Amino acid sequence: MKIYKQNEIDELAEILKKDGAISVPTDTVYGVCARMNSIKAKANLAKIKNRPSTKLFSIMCSDEEQIKSIAIVDEIAEKIIHNFMPGPITLILKKRPEVPEYVNNGEATIAVRMATSKALEELIRKTGSPVFMSSANKSGEPPCTNLDEIAKVCPILDGMMEGNVSFGRASTIVDCTSDEIKILREGPISLEEIMEKIN
Repeated sequence: MKIYKQNEIDELAEILKKDGAISVPTDTVYGVCARMNSIKAKANLAKIKNRPSTKLFSIMCSDEEQIKSIAIVDEIAEKIIHNFMPGPITLILKKRPEVPEYVNNGEATIAVRMATSKALEELIRKTGSPVFMSSANKSGEPPCTNLDEIAKVCPILDGMMEGNVSFGRASTIVDCTSDEIKILREGPISLEEIMEKIN
């Protein structure tokens, strides 16, 4: 499996445009991604991870504008985005009605992250679509910690972007769909930190 340098974004974007799936370093753990605007790309990613089709993928966007193109961002969500993104945080937001049903199995909500490095931001821009993002592993198993492990566990990936991850644990998941902010998964950012910025 070919390992691409972080400056070989054009080649990696071409793989994604052709519905392929690649592994990328994020700030939290190594991820695997495929473009959001293709049902075939989503199916490929699910197959690589051996993931049940009922389990949803989070979506990584290049910037706030792209988040707003797929999700409804209210005042509180906007404060969280401005204070913590890009960073180790995933927001559950209400989905925009124009987002195709297959993206999140017709659910009313969508999980979004913002690109956590310049390389990822550029990759998403050049792909021309947000990407489905999930940790690099087989569904239900611990995330891989290096490229050799990823190649072993996900042998049918179409390529890997080299690079390091910093936190080594998954992002904080914050539900912003009701009046009360809820943490669905503890991660590097705490509820206290979030409430402090919101208030």
